[in-house]
Amino acid sequence: MPQSEQATRFAQLHQPGHPVSLYNVWDAGSARALAGAGAQAIATSSWAVAAAQGYRDGEDLPIDRLLDVAGRIAASVDLPVSVDFEGGYAEGEDELARNVTRLLALGAIGINFEDRVVQGQGLYSVDQQARRIGALRRAAEKHGTLLFINARTDLFLGQTGDPALSIDAALERARAYANAGASGFFVPGLIDEVLIARICAGSPLPVNVMMMAGARSPDRLAELGVARISYGATPYIEAMKALEQQAIATTASFLR
Repeated sequence: MPQSEQATRFAQLHQPGHPVSLYNVWDAGSARALAGAGAQAIATSSWAVAAAQGYRDGEDLPIDRLLDVAGRIAASVDLPVSVDFEGGYAEGEDELARNVTRLLALGAIGINFEDRVVQGQGLYSVDQQARRIGALRRAAEKHGTLLFINARTDLFLGQTGDPALSIDAALERARAYANAGASGFFVPGLIDEVLIARICAGSPLPVNVMMMAGARSPDRLAELGVARISYGATPYIEAMKALEQQAIATTASFLR
C-alpha cells in the first residue's frame, strides 16, 4: 500500500464511537506478529522501544537508533505505521521539521507528539506547542504526506490532584492544537469516564485514551466517544514477564 494510501486509511480509522485499537509494538518482530493477528495499523510505544534497546524512556534512546527501529517496522509490514516520537527530539521548529521529515522518508505516516518538555520541567505553553505542531504539519505537507499528528497532552499522566480541574485547560489545548494542524488528541492518564466524555464532547479532534489500571473497558470507551485506544508499554511488559516466567520454568526443570 503506498504511503499516501496508508496515511488516508489511518486517519479514517479514527471514528468517535468506533475506536481503532492499537496494541503498541517495539520492533519489527512484534509488528509482524500483530500484523499476522489482523491489526489494522501499527503503533509504537516510546517506553517499549527504548526498553527493548536498553535505554530509558524520555528521548534517552538516540534518534538515529529510533529511526532505524521505525524504518525496520515500516519495511516489515504492509500497514500504516505510527511512531511515538515523544517531543520530536528537538525544541526548535526547524530541527523538528528535519526530524519528522527523516521519519516520513522511512515510511511512517503518524506520530505521537507530546507537550511535555522532555528532559525538562513542565509543559510547553499552549502557543509554543501549537507552533511546534505547525512546524510538523508544514514539513509533512512539503514531503507530500498526510501525517497523522496525535497531539498528546501530559496534563493527566503522572499528575497529582483532581484531574477535573485540568479539563478546561485540556480542551483549550485541543482547540489550539487542532488549529495548528494536529489530527488527534491523546489524553494518557485520564481514566474517569465522566471526564473522558467531557473531553470527547468538547474536543475538535478525535480522542485517544490509553488503557491502564482503572481504565474502562474498550466497549465503554467507545460509548463515551473515544476514537482511538492504545496500550502503551503494557504489551512489552507482559511479553517480557511471560518470557521471564518461561525461562524460570525451564531452568527449574533442569534443576530437578
